[in-house]
Amino acid sequence: MDFKHSPADEAFRLEVRQWFKENLPRSMQRNMELGFFPPNGTDRRAFHRLLYKKGWVAPHWPVEYGGTGWTPIQQHIFEEESTHADAPYAAWSSTRLVAPVVMEFGTEAQKKKYLPPILNGDVQWCQGFSEPNAGSDLASLKSTAKLEGDHYIVNGSKIWTSEAHHADWGFFLVRTNTEVKPQHGISFLLIDMKSPGITIRPIIMISGSHTVNQVFLDNVKVPADQIVGEVNKGWGYGKFLLGNERTASAFIYYSRRELERARIVAQQEMIDGKPLIQHPHWARRFAQLDIELRALEYSVIRILTGERNKSDAFAVTSALKIRGSEIQQKVPELAADILGPRALRYFDGAVNPEIELASLMWPDYVPGRIHGALHSRAYTIYGGSMQVQKGIIAKAAFGL
Repeated sequence: MDFKHSPADEAFRLEVRQWFKENLPRSMQRNMELGFFPPNGTDRRAFHRLLYKKGWVAPHWPVEYGGTGWTPIQQHIFEEESTHADAPYAAWSSTRLVAPVVMEFGTEAQKKKYLPPILNGDVQWCQGFSEPNAGSDLASLKSTAKLEGDHYIVNGSKIWTSEAHHADWGFFLVRTNTEVKPQHGISFLLIDMKSPGITIRPIIMISGSHTVNQVFLDNVKVPADQIVGEVNKGWGYGKFLLGNERTASAFIYYSRRELERARIVAQQEMIDGKPLIQHPHWARRFAQLDIELRALEYSVIRILTGERNKSDAFAVTSALKIRGSEIQQKVPELAADILGPRALRYFDGAVNPEIELASLMWPDYVPGRIHGALHSRAYTIYGGSMQVQKGIIAKAAFGL
């Protein structure tokens, strides 16, 4: 495969880069520069609508649903430039997770009802899969949905539900049949997060951010027509969704931008009168990470362009997820290591960090580095833990 971009693709890159330069609000960009990741709900909604107005909010969607018609390489370039511009990402759970499931398995009525407000940003979604005792072993989930007339009554609890406190709707895996094998009795259910009986409890992460939540469902009444696909077939729909998530979860764009940011830090931090990056130990660490990230990027491009692979597709996406999440941890750890004890200075994303920087005379590359390193500890867990992914590879690729 030739990894060089064509002149047309490079022209497309310049067009995208210029658009971000002219249209991305500085406040959104600054929050991302300072390392307060993930972006806050206000920035994410505003950025989503900005992209929607341009027609760029869902490049990976089919054109008939509002996609751009870009090639896989153009989509790749767009993601690169978006991250390089320090843009907050748009509604991930909405456009990348639930929407493809509705497109693939939903009824025409469901597509007409749910896809337009996802596209224009009016409705944001969250994912209700994991439970307190069913994370890595998702098939053992206990949340139930019992049919009563034309409604389901849902009871149970979901945990690590990202952005549930900002979401308007949620997509949930629930047990609709307890008399069959675990994977055969699960359904994919769409639920309005304002429904009576839903309680959201925040979970504060080690980085200090409020990203995830526990969601309690107590006798929540849900119309039966909000089941996607066939009843009791939700396990397959969940696997379809997770396959999409794990390919995207390589997050090569984020890792590349953070590696550039770490390099800037190493160029300005001094040791023995020289920039730290000139010392062999640090130069070697940067080179190693750059090699690993480039190899991962080439692998992702192969998947995006549909190159044939002798291994099972689910095994391939699991491998990308493992490698991507490992690199996502290594890069912010490198930046924190470069700063040493100074990385421990915590800057609160809810407070204007510019004031602290001015009063304490801190370099503007210090805030967010420890936040990023701490937040990255979750990357090898969410979307399917590393151990589970290795089990999938062992079974799907090697028949073990």
